[in-house]
Amino acid sequence: MKLAKFPRIRITHGPTPLEPMHRLSAALGGPQLWIKRDDCTGLATGGNKTRKLEYLVADAVQHGADTLITQGATQSNHARQTAAIAAKMGMECHIILEDRTGYRFADYQHSGNVFLDHLYGAHVSEVPGNTAMDKAMEDLAAQLRAKGRKTYIIPGGGSNALGALGYVTCALELADQAMNMGLHIDELVHATGSAGTQAGLVVGMEGARTQIPVLGIGVRAPRQPQEDKVFMLAQQTEELLGVPGSVARDKVVANCDYIGEGYGIPTPGMMEAVTMLARLEGILLDPVYSGKGMAGLIDLIRTGHYRKGQNIVFLHTGGAVGLYGYMHAFEGHMAP
Repeated sequence: MKLAKFPRIRITHGPTPLEPMHRLSAALGGPQLWIKRDDCTGLATGGNKTRKLEYLVADAVQHGADTLITQGATQSNHARQTAAIAAKMGMECHIILEDRTGYRFADYQHSGNVFLDHLYGAHVSEVPGNTAMDKAMEDLAAQLRAKGRKTYIIPGGGSNALGALGYVTCALELADQAMNMGLHIDELVHATGSAGTQAGLVVGMEGARTQIPVLGIGVRAPRQPQEDKVFMLAQQTEELLGVPGSVARDKVVANCDYIGEGYGIPTPGMMEAVTMLARLEGILLDPVYSGKGMAGLIDLIRTGHYRKGQNIVFLHTGGAVGLYGYMHAFEGHMAP
């Protein structure tokens, strides 16, 4: 896999830490838990989108773009990081935020990521749920090009084959860290949504023959469409890297039992997971992705899916700033 041939803007603070979670492991009485701290990537409070944007924005620069366009949900972590890297690169940024929850809470609509989108200087527009977001971005790009802007569209979550290279890179980084620590990883667990993170991880792990399985805990779609989406993107990423056929279909695994009522809608498991990590490890998860991902991992441990003696790594994809958009959800759940 010749990653070096792809243009890349190196802004990630890496390698990000790989740390044991001793107190959480003891509390759950199961395997030894570790955490890969991609909440510490450095850009705009950190998160997994930084790694993707390194490749995507480098491509934008190579194409002469002066304006980035992207989309996401109201409290999108991806939108916040795109706005930040645009500011860093001296580019204009336009964000289309889709109302996927119907929430009218003031903190959700104005705090957290939304506040930072504006602080970083992005032009923010809002559209109703179920808007055709790709078309909305294309229409906006056409309007901006008519005004003389040179636009570059970044898909939601930064999740195309080029963006997925960020998590091919992460997979190799993690495998190298584990080897240097003498750590045998039995499984890597993370939250999966727009598919780019999981696709990149699977391509990296399988392409390098690390024998580290990857489990995505779904936050949006049912299992079959989620796995199909990840596998399709993994195939596109393989093609881009020139290693087609590296990933067998059965290596793409998602557990989508912890979504609850829908994307971005809190669950009791998420709130428990966020609270446990804060109070046992001093680590902040986010309410949409890593909180539900960790809720799934905790439940899998409690139901005996993992056993003592195993080493399970949780990839923290960042987004804790989103907690400020969900303060309403935690009211009444904050007693010691």
